[in-house]
Amino acid sequence: MRTIILFACLYLLALSSSAQQTVSCLIKTSLGDIRVELYPEKAPLTVANFLKYVDQNLYDGTNFYRVCTAENEKERKVKIQVIQGGDVPEAKQFAPVVMESTEQTAVRHLNGTLSMARDTPNSATSSFFICIGDQPELDFAGKRNPDGQGFAAFGRVTKGMQIVKAIQAGEEKGQYLVRPVKIESINRLNK
Repeated sequence: MRTIILFACLYLLALSSSAQQTVSCLIKTSLGDIRVELYPEKAPLTVANFLKYVDQNLYDGTNFYRVCTAENEKERKVKIQVIQGGDVPEAKQFAPVVMESTEQTAVRHLNGTLSMARDTPNSATSSFFICIGDQPELDFAGKRNPDGQGFAAFGRVTKGMQIVKAIQAGEEKGQYLVRPVKIESINRLNK
């Protein structure tokens, strides 16, 4: 009997220690709220980078300013659907973060995934995007970026995808919103 109880306790301990710890944040926009969870155990550098901007209120007053839609991606060979925001002024940006690819983290670009925008590997600063629908071409070995490294996914939307879609539906010119959607604030919900 003691052996059974011991194994049951060890099993419960293993379950609790293997549970993914997340950090929840609330993105308040002029169109409504988006709740997200971040994965610091899977993407520690990327989450820490994002939270530096959150904790210093640097996202407050920035915008969702770029949208990729089925319509404005027609001419591209590899099409995606995302909204991009977090345009912190360059003078207030932190040093670029080392990229944690989806090959390292296993966090894939699925519907609602949060990921860091970048030009070259290890160049992401403040701008982030949210996927609308599954976007496998943004993962490691995907074809959206010629270097094949993909992008650093680090969380997902848990509530408010209707707001994400409303942002994507805004009037745009060449993928840039005519009227960017204000990010009023991004705050942690659990510390």
